[in-house]
Amino acid sequence: MNKREEEKLLRQKAKLEKEMLRLKEMSVYEEEYGMYQHICGIDEAGRGPLAGPVVAGAVILPKDAVILYLNDSKKLSEKKREALYDEIMEKAVSAGVGIVSPERIDKINILQATYEAMRAAVASLKVKPDLLLNDAVTIPDTEIKQVPVIKGDAKSISIAAASIIAKVTRDRIMAEYDLAMPGYGFGKHKGYGTKAHIESLKRLGPCPIHRRTFIRNFV
Repeated sequence: MNKREEEKLLRQKAKLEKEMLRLKEMSVYEEEYGMYQHICGIDEAGRGPLAGPVVAGAVILPKDAVILYLNDSKKLSEKKREALYDEIMEKAVSAGVGIVSPERIDKINILQATYEAMRAAVASLKVKPDLLLNDAVTIPDTEIKQVPVIKGDAKSISIAAASIIAKVTRDRIMAEYDLAMPGYGFGKHKGYGTKAHIESLKRLGPCPIHRRTFIRNFV
């Protein structure tokens, strides 16, 4: 092995050690509540957009799970999220999603719709969790013990995993809507209130997946 190869290996080793330390720091809640067998992370995607559903993810990871570069979905590229989505689905004890439609959001409001999506995500799990680690919220009408974690998607590997499942699932849904309802650019902005989205909304008018209670200021 020449000097350049040796230096490359040392850099790779240092990078891996740094990443393992970061993951350990993101596992403090999983370690603190380690007496629970099945700890489930919960997070949502799509509370703020003008269009599309709100989607919640629920993920139970194995106690010994190591998923490198697992992080808050907002801190990851689309390519990285897609790769991590596959790894999470492969390694998880169980993973589930809950999807609540724009019509339902308009009827019961986005907060209640988010809770509904989270309850549906938990209900879809094949293994019943003993503890829920939630990103910032306490879910009403849930019997399972809950621990709300502020900015949990950056502090817990379970919540981070759930954030990726929710985000990738919702992005895929919006990509399908983009094909079915061209002109709005759903594949790019995913329904969020970007300048281009608002302009197309004013030009074309609302479509079936727009949240009527969210677009009052624009149409």
